[in-house]
Amino acid sequence: MTVPIQTAITELVPGDIRIRGYSLDELMGNISYTEAVYLCIKGELPSKAVSKMLEALMMAITDHSLWGAATPSARIVCGGNPDPLHGICAGILSIGPVTGSPRHSAHFVQNAYSLMVEQKISQEEAADRIIENCLANKERIPGFGHPLFKLPSEPDIRARRLREIAEQNGFVGPKVKLYECIHSRYLNKIGKHSLVINVDGMMGAIMSEMDFDDDMIDIIGVLSYLPGICAHTYEELKARSSIGLVAAINEGVTYSGPVARKLPKDRVK
Repeated sequence: MTVPIQTAITELVPGDIRIRGYSLDELMGNISYTEAVYLCIKGELPSKAVSKMLEALMMAITDHSLWGAATPSARIVCGGNPDPLHGICAGILSIGPVTGSPRHSAHFVQNAYSLMVEQKISQEEAADRIIENCLANKERIPGFGHPLFKLPSEPDIRARRLREIAEQNGFVGPKVKLYECIHSRYLNKIGKHSLVINVDGMMGAIMSEMDFDDDMIDIIGVLSYLPGICAHTYEELKARSSIGLVAAINEGVTYSGPVARKLPKDRVK
């Protein structure tokens, strides 16, 4: 017996392919790739403001060389198994809460906003409560800090530009402002004023403001990172240079296991 499967995304009919009801040949050349992504996932065409914001979000972490896990993973796997799909998949699989995904930051922002609304407290009071809780539990606040960018002279240029575009398109609301308040008060509390709001943090705050759920946020993070992963995979296929990357990693490795030893006599054959 065939199990019925339903999908609301694409209808295949003789002579046509309809994405969310729109003929694909009409969509091609009339909407952008960003708009097509939104249409496929959300089911409707985005507004101009959403389209502009989403386009910036999908470009924000295009590439940052070999920082993070995704691009080195792609290159090393592709160096050992020179196939572009293996390299790309390896890069994607390395994306997660530590590097590359804004989900953790968005979750933090959403929880902070829920606390403020449910407790009927001010933005500042909510920020102080959250900061005290994080410090008491020795928890890192997601989205703060980056090794390349230091305040006050060097903000994360990606986060700054996203913030500007969000302001222009109406996506700097109570969630983004609460996150910025937490950042400001946290820096004052710990006396360390160099920590930036990084790109993952700003992406998470803005997408939380846009009411994207966790899965949508992860998907946008992957799509944003994908051009860089593809580019490093392609470069590795042509240059075959990942052996140098492996050698550089090994130079920093210090052995911490047991000293040289012999098998017990009863184990020797």
